[in-house]
Amino acid sequence: MESLSRASIANPGTLSPTSSSASYFLFPRRFRLSNGFSSSSAFGNLRRIVSRGRVRAEIEKPNAPVIDFSDPEWRIKYQKDFELRFNIPHITDVFPDAKPIPSTFCLRMRTPVSEDFAGGYPSDEEWHGYINNNDRVLLKTINFASPNSAGAVCIDPDCTWVEQWVHRAGPREKIYFKPEEVKAAIVTCGGLCPGLNDVIRQVVITLEIYGVKSIVGIPFGYRGFSNSDLSEMPLSRKVVQNIHLSGGSLLGVSRGGPSVSDIVDRMQEKGINMIFVLGGNGTHAGANAIHEECRKRKLKVAVVGVPKTIDNDILLMDKTFGFDTAVEEAQRAINSAYIEAHSAYHGVGIVKLMGRHSGFIAMHASLASGQIDICLIPEVPFQLHGPHGVLTHLKYLIETKGSAVVCVAEGAGQNLLQKTNATDASGNMVLGDIGVHIQQETKKYFREIGVHADVKYIDPTYMIRACRANASDGILCAVLGQNAVSFPLIPLSPLKVFPILIINC
Repeated sequence: MESLSRASIANPGTLSPTSSSASYFLFPRRFRLSNGFSSSSAFGNLRRIVSRGRVRAEIEKPNAPVIDFSDPEWRIKYQKDFELRFNIPHITDVFPDAKPIPSTFCLRMRTPVSEDFAGGYPSDEEWHGYINNNDRVLLKTINFASPNSAGAVCIDPDCTWVEQWVHRAGPREKIYFKPEEVKAAIVTCGGLCPGLNDVIRQVVITLEIYGVKSIVGIPFGYRGFSNSDLSEMPLSRKVVQNIHLSGGSLLGVSRGGPSVSDIVDRMQEKGINMIFVLGGNGTHAGANAIHEECRKRKLKVAVVGVPKTIDNDILLMDKTFGFDTAVEEAQRAINSAYIEAHSAYHGVGIVKLMGRHSGFIAMHASLASGQIDICLIPEVPFQLHGPHGVLTHLKYLIETKGSAVVCVAEGAGQNLLQKTNATDASGNMVLGDIGVHIQQETKKYFREIGVHADVKYIDPTYMIRACRANASDGILCAVLGQNAVSFPLIPLSPLKVFPILIINC
C-alpha cells in the first residue's frame, strides 16, 4: 500500500482530487467541437489540469463519443449524465440492509439527546429545517447570450446553456448512524490556513447537537495514526469553545504519513467510524484512499473531507476559507512595501504572496490596496527583460513617479527559473522563488544602466498563514463545519470525500 503522500485515484468516474484545493470534484471529459467550444462525456481516466488559475480533475478517454446535438433529447441525456457523475456514494451501496432512524438534529433543541426521548431520539415534525435528498443547487446563474460574453462557457455550437445542478448540503430527516455508537475523529493536514480552528470547533459543536459523545482529535495530521508518542485528544464543546480566537490548528499539522492500510488498521483499533479530514489535494487523495480501503474491508466508516486552501483555487467554488483573511493580512505587507519605496530615493518595493499556481491572493490584495503598480500572476505570462518587460516598465515608473511597488504571486514566472522537479511531503511541486529572482534581477538591471534603485523585498507568507480567521471566513468555516457533520450522519456513507462548499446554500 502506498503512503498517503503518493495516494492516487484508481477508479475513473468517481470523485477525483484537485491540486492545492483540498477537495474532490467530478468533472466531465472535455473535447473540442468544430467551433472550438467545449463539451463533455462521462467516462475515462483522470487528468489534472489548470484553467485560469483554478485546478480541477478532468476525465479523458481516447475516441470518446461526441454529444449528438441533432438529437432533440440531448439536453436531457446530458443532464442525466451530469447527475450520474455527481452521484454521492450511499451507505446502502455497501450495506443494503442498513436501516435509517429519525434525525437527532434540530436547532430548536437546547438540551442534549438522552434516553428520555421516545426510543432515544427526539421527534420534531413541525420543524422545517431539514433538507430533502432531491434538493439541488444551480452551479451557474447567468444565461450567456454570446460565446464572447465575459465568463461564457459554451457546450454546443449555438452556445446553448445547460443547467447543471449539484446536491444541497444540510441535515436530513433520516440518519444512518446512531450517535451513541459513533466515535468521530478530526485530522488537519498540510500547511496552516486561517480558519482551521473555526472548522474544528463547528464540527465538534454540531456532532454534540446530534448527540455524539465520543469525539477525538488526531494530532499532527495523518502522522498521528502511526506515532505511538502522539495520543488522540478528547474534544468537546468545552475544549473547543474559544479555539477560533487563535490562529493555527489546535490539533497541529504535518505532511505525508503512514500507509493507508496502517491508518485503517489504527482506526479499527481505536474504534473510529467517522473521520473528518481538513486538508489539501494530497490530504484528500489520502482520504479517498482511506475510503476505498474501508469499502474494501466492508467497514461502516464515514470519511468526510473539508476543502482547505488559502489560495482560493478550487473550480466551481466562489471562495475557500482563509482566502479573505489572507487578502486582508496581505494589506499590511503591501502597505509596508509602499512606505519603504516612497520613503526612499528611487525606491522599489517587492511583495511576494502565496497562491501556488493561482494569482487570486496577489490580484485581490493588489486591487484592495490601491498601492500596487505591477501585479504579476501565474495566469498571465510576462518577461522581465526587453522593451515590453517588467524591468523596462519599472524604469519608466522610477523616472515618472520616483518609486514603484510590485506584487508577485509565488507561482508566477516559473518559466524564468530553473526547474528542480522537487516535491514536498504531500507530493506538491516545489516552486522556485520568483520573489528573490525579481529582487536580484531588478538590482542588477538598474546597476547596469547606471540608475540608483533602493530595492526592498517582503515575503509575509508565514505571517499570513498563522493568522486567526476574520469575520467573513469565520462564518464560512461555521457553515462548512456544520454541513460536514450532516453528510456522514445522513444516508450518504461510507462517503467519498466531497466538495461540501459548492453544494452549500
